[in-house]
Amino acid sequence: MQAIAEQFRQRIINASAAGTPLRLRGGGSKDWYGQQLAGEVLDTRPYAGIIDYEPTELVITARCGTPLVEIEAALAARNQMLAFEPPHFGPGATVGGTVACALSGPRRASAGAVRDFVLGAVLMDGHGERLAFGGQVMKNVAGYDVSRLLAGSLGTLGLILEVSLKVLPLPLREASLQFECAEIAALRMLNEWGGQPLPISASCWHDGVLTLRLSGAEAAVTAAQQRLGGAAVAAQEAAIFWSALREQTHDFFKGPGSLWRLSLPPHASAVILKGRQLIEWGGAQRWLKIDGDADAAGAQRIRQSVAAAGGHAILFRGGDKTAGVFQPLAPAVAAIHARLARSFDPAGIFNPHRMY
Repeated sequence: MQAIAEQFRQRIINASAAGTPLRLRGGGSKDWYGQQLAGEVLDTRPYAGIIDYEPTELVITARCGTPLVEIEAALAARNQMLAFEPPHFGPGATVGGTVACALSGPRRASAGAVRDFVLGAVLMDGHGERLAFGGQVMKNVAGYDVSRLLAGSLGTLGLILEVSLKVLPLPLREASLQFECAEIAALRMLNEWGGQPLPISASCWHDGVLTLRLSGAEAAVTAAQQRLGGAAVAAQEAAIFWSALREQTHDFFKGPGSLWRLSLPPHASAVILKGRQLIEWGGAQRWLKIDGDADAAGAQRIRQSVAAAGGHAILFRGGDKTAGVFQPLAPAVAAIHARLARSFDPAGIFNPHRMY
């Protein structure tokens, strides 16, 4: 593996000297995410393998090209999991891409986001230097938390060579319930339940049906079922449902049109927008599916409506990317982003224009 890392280093040094963009890429399962793709592909998959896994310490360390399925299999064998439930969006997903994209699944609202589970990382910067941040412990005070800053950076700060992730035990029991209700009623119930000691690990409202997943100890899940009521969902059916939601193979996500991801305060009322909606994370994540592509003016209207409710909007799939995929940054924040990028990548070779 040292020889592969040296090859990466030489490619980065040569690209920086020539000003040639590099497209850092694992399995390509999320190539559609973000702005335009540019540069020569630097395939991270040869740099693979689990470096260290200590179940008693709840930490796993792996190289960037390690397939996500390999990590999940190793954890499942010890009754553990990546609690943020990362979506694969294809058979080639790698752990490096998982951290770089920082996309979380249905359990995110109760367990935390990708960045909350990143304990440490090894980065190769634009000079070809190997930089280590964080560690393999739950707490560290080694300066700036750069390892978590890498989560969601889309490879624009450097090549993530290795990453250490906190893992959690699998729940002892899970059960899913369904309730027929309107969107407003669903949001009200989710907010009421969110303030109570209930083992809700996932939620989804779509087309008049609210689905909850309960996870935890046997007694806690049974008590919550009795308290909440609703219709029980068979275990196999529930597993298929939550997997389809995570991987976006659910019927809501199928078909033509553009998909917007709306991030809102859970207590925000229903946002009136043209299109079909699906609500997750107790009301904090709301998906908007619209027919056709929103032009710059349409994208601005969507973002203005969501901003008025206290949130922001991302053009997740499809649509006219010239309007900007991500929520425009305030000038001061944009300046910080630019300075960070220059610090790690002075020549600007890593995934240029992927974010903004």
